Amino acid sequence: MEQSMPESGQKTTQGHITESTPVAPAGPVTAARRVGLLVTLVLGGLTALPPLSMDMYLPALPEVTGALHAPAATVQLTLTACLAGMALGQLVVGPMSDKWGRRRPLLAGMVVYVLATAVCALAPTAELLIGFRLLQGLAGAAGIVIARAVVRDLYDGVEMARFFSTLMLISGVAPIVAPLIGGQILRITDWRGVFYVLTVIGVLLTLVVWRFLGETLPPERRHEGGVGDALRTMRGLLADRVFAGYMLTGGLAFAALFAYISASPYVVQEIYGASPQTFSLLFGVNSIGLVVVGQINGKLLVGRVSLDKALGWGIGTILLASLALVLMTTGVFGEVGLVPVAAGLFVLMSAMGLALPNTNAQALMRTPHAAGSASALLGTSSFLIGAVASPLVGIAGEHTAVPMAVVQLTCAALSLACFLGLCRPWRSSGTTGA
Repeated sequence: MEQSMPESGQKTTQGHITESTPVAPAGPVTAARRVGLLVTLVLGGLTALPPLSMDMYLPALPEVTGALHAPAATVQLTLTACLAGMALGQLVVGPMSDKWGRRRPLLAGMVVYVLATAVCALAPTAELLIGFRLLQGLAGAAGIVIARAVVRDLYDGVEMARFFSTLMLISGVAPIVAPLIGGQILRITDWRGVFYVLTVIGVLLTLVVWRFLGETLPPERRHEGGVGDALRTMRGLLADRVFAGYMLTGGLAFAALFAYISASPYVVQEIYGASPQTFSLLFGVNSIGLVVVGQINGKLLVGRVSLDKALGWGIGTILLASLALVLMTTGVFGEVGLVPVAAGLFVLMSAMGLALPNTNAQALMRTPHAAGSASALLGTSSFLIGAVASPLVGIAGEHTAVPMAVVQLTCAALSLACFLGLCRPWRSSGTTGA
């Protein structure tokens, strides 16, 4: 399997992979690309939906704990359930989109997402909320996996890496504004209002997709096989050492990010005594860092610096930031306030702007023949590893940030090990954009 695929370091020409790498054919795809801005906005909305679903809800976590009379560890499972649903749903929707096209599975998923979110707003117990957050995640997976597959349908090479960075700009706005919106919603209503707003957003996005996003996978490029064929395709992708390396590198980096997402409401509000509005502001600042670095990656680095080199910088920075957080939270520097810890989290979040788009681009460049299945594996691995990391950050209770920092450091170290051990970037150190 490994020998039949291009090396990840292969050179590109004018944004496209050389002739030794299969690229997506033209035809209907060319027509779809002419509406570039519109496609970008629609795909940006789809990739923004998961952070909206997660981050608007974050300022309400302490309130949910009291309102549903559940311990913090149980309420954190509402995050884990949504994340696990997004992971498992991609394994189903990705192959479906390779067989039936991108549009129909996407619209079906969006409708179920709207219904599940509306029920979350009415949940009387933590257990019921966890169940419907799982369904919400399963349905929301359609937007995540199909957005990446559409990018692979329309772009390749350097062009694809740049488009992923552009998507990060759009989807990066979501974690900036989501906690701010959530914090303001909590000023006028309770945590249930957050889910009512998410329901409205889901309805609007469903209508936009139905009206403006056309089919990007022509019938002649679809897979006719059933479940067995999809499993064989995924098994073949996992057998490719380099693809698996990028998948694990990105998944473990995402887990470090999700450890922050899951623990930060308690770290900032319970340990350091900040208000929900202050937490939302800090979360937004960190997200701005991610967006800015993502744009530096797409506008300045891609095409001038190899994607592997930029990815290595990102993973290395995440590792150093995590190490600093461990030292601060364990008291090596004495008592530290919120500002130093927030600075470390800002650096960690910003470095994700180098790590995440480049792992996606490098992995998908190897898989033009099965973009939906490859996208599903990328997303599933990230969300499953993140789902494992989420409960670990609260293992020592609500009054210490040490577990969060330790989980982040462990994930960053493993991510770097997978990058060096499986991707072997030194083999392509002389190329740019690949």
